[in-house]
Amino acid sequence: MTAIAPAPPTRPKSDVSSAVGLVGLAGLIAWVVFARSFPDIAAAFDLAVPRETLGGPNSALVGLLAAALPMAAWSVLVDKVHRRPSTGLDWSLVRSRKPDRGVTLVKLAGLWLTWAIIACLYCLCRWYWDGQYVFSIQVLAYAAIPLVVLSLPYMFWIDGALVKQRDHTWHFGALLLMRPGWDAEEIKRHWRAWIIKAFFTAFMISNIPFAFRTVVTADIAEVMARPERVVLTAIEAMFMIDVMIGTVGYIVTMRPLDAHIRSGNPLLAGWVAALICYPPLVWGILGDGRAINYEQNAAGWLHWLAGHDTLIAVWGGVLVLLTGIYAWATFAFGLRFSNLTYRGVLTNGPYRFTRHPAYLSKNLFWWCSVLPFLVTTGSPVEAIRNSFFLLVVNGIYFWRAKTEEAHLLAEDPKYREYYAWMAHNGLITAPLTKLWNRFRPRPAISAEAAR
Repeated sequence: MTAIAPAPPTRPKSDVSSAVGLVGLAGLIAWVVFARSFPDIAAAFDLAVPRETLGGPNSALVGLLAAALPMAAWSVLVDKVHRRPSTGLDWSLVRSRKPDRGVTLVKLAGLWLTWAIIACLYCLCRWYWDGQYVFSIQVLAYAAIPLVVLSLPYMFWIDGALVKQRDHTWHFGALLLMRPGWDAEEIKRHWRAWIIKAFFTAFMISNIPFAFRTVVTADIAEVMARPERVVLTAIEAMFMIDVMIGTVGYIVTMRPLDAHIRSGNPLLAGWVAALICYPPLVWGILGDGRAINYEQNAAGWLHWLAGHDTLIAVWGGVLVLLTGIYAWATFAFGLRFSNLTYRGVLTNGPYRFTRHPAYLSKNLFWWCSVLPFLVTTGSPVEAIRNSFFLLVVNGIYFWRAKTEEAHLLAEDPKYREYYAWMAHNGLITAPLTKLWNRFRPRPAISAEAAR
């Protein structure tokens, strides 16, 4: 944390309204209810279809649309984000500007080759062809031709209103076609954004079928029979919300929705801190028998609370609350959720209490669910190991938070205002900042400077 700077008199206005995430959540919940109720709906209308819950992967993809469309509609029709200068669009130019087809064609060349390179990387990287990633590759393969076709009218349309037509994509296309005027820094910005989008989109899509199916196919009678089942199902529902809304955020990076990636994190430390938490890197670092393992002989909260239904309900309520905060931190972004990117400044929802509600709630959840200091072997050494390595994981997320802050502080004066306001007024951030500033190392003052 840095020293506390003067704070603005009020919390800066969020670039994303609270309503965007809420209507997306409502759309998703509505589809889940429909999917769960489909057997009864089919029976009521005597439909000649299998009378089963719609918990399959295709239904999960429809769930993405059910979340995305209300958010997009609210953003354009109510918040009117397409008119913001931050989009980089000026719709008056559509009538006054003569179309420059050459620029657009260069951008199309850059875009299509970018997609081709990403497709090659998907093919080369073995983990994309195993397990849950197979679904991602199938979805992206089916989407490839429609995306190429739709990119033609979209690019010509958006170029008519784009203030800076020679954007990152143009610079990459100009390099490919050996056109003068391309800039290496712009090409780096182009690839930072697309690598982030490609990496995390595939990961998020891979989680959709399981997350959605678990909630849609849950047996309510069985769930309500035991408090732990209620807790676990509620947690799974929160994770489903996180996955579904988060996936929409990675897919819908469009300027007319003011949801485009304005910059990818340029800091190597930021990339290392983030990617270490995701496959394939996480497979070699975290988990049983690996370098960082905080669950060795740790049976978890249900084991230690077994037979005490009241304690299970209370402790489980805490876990549901923490997971709910985690999901809230995602859907509060609306269409803009993403790792390692700057897509505007979010100051409402849980972000009015702490700058990193998702990281804070996730790490507290691990402590409360794993209970690493309680081990079945009774070994104090094992308990210390588990606790130490969970602290290491906590440190990795602290590192992620600091690199994200460094990126955003360099990009946007509004974030600097938000950062300062939170340091003084954030319910959680303010006391932590004051505590840090009390104990943080201070530069030594030389004798010359002291005089």
